[in-house]
Amino acid sequence: MEDVLGVYARPYDRAYPVVVMDEKPLQPLADARAGTPAVPGQVARQDSEYIRCGTCSIFVWAEPLRGWRRAYAESTRTRVDWAHGVEHLLSVEYPDADKVVLVMDNLNTHSIASLYQAFPPEKAYALAGRLEIHHTPKHGSWLNIAEIELSCLTKQCLGRRIAELEVLNEELLAWASATNADERQVDWRFTASNARIKLRHLYPAL
Repeated sequence: MEDVLGVYARPYDRAYPVVVMDEKPLQPLADARAGTPAVPGQVARQDSEYIRCGTCSIFVWAEPLRGWRRAYAESTRTRVDWAHGVEHLLSVEYPDADKVVLVMDNLNTHSIASLYQAFPPEKAYALAGRLEIHHTPKHGSWLNIAEIELSCLTKQCLGRRIAELEVLNEELLAWASATNADERQVDWRFTASNARIKLRHLYPAL
C-alpha cells in the first residue's frame, strides 16, 4: 500500500510519467423491442426485455497529474490484449519518456510475461525496460486511481444499452476526448502518513 502511495506523492515528471490502468467487463445489450421516443410531456420509454450480445472488456489508462485518459473496449481480456495496450502506451502516447511508472492491480494478465506472449523476445524486453510497475495490494483496488476513472466513465457514458463494440468504442473515444479537453487532473490526498493513522489495524503491533 505505502509503495503505491509513495508513487502518487511523486512530483510531475515528463520523463517518468505516472500512469494508472484498470479494466472492467461489460455485457453489450440490445433492445428486444423498439422503445418509444420522448415527446412533449412524456419521457422516453424502454422495454424491460433485452438481448445479450456477448461480452467485452473496457480498458482505461490515465495519467492523473496531466489530466489525460484513454478508454477503449476489446472483445476479450487476455494477456495479449494487455500487452498491446502497453505497446500503444509506450510507442504512441509516451514515445519520449525514459520510463512509464505504471500502477495497476495484480491481475494475472498484468505482468511482464504477457509482453513475451504477445511480441518477439527482443521487442518484449525493450518494452519491459521502459516500464516501472507498481501493483496495488490484494483487496486494495481502491488505491487505483484508474478505478475512479472507470466509475466516472460508467456513470457518464454507459447509462444506456449498447449492442455493438464499434458503437461502444465511439462512445468511449468521445468521453476520453471530452475529459482530456478539460485536462481534469486528480488531486490524490490520501498519503502514507494518513494510512498509518486511519488504517493502523493493517500494521503489525510492536
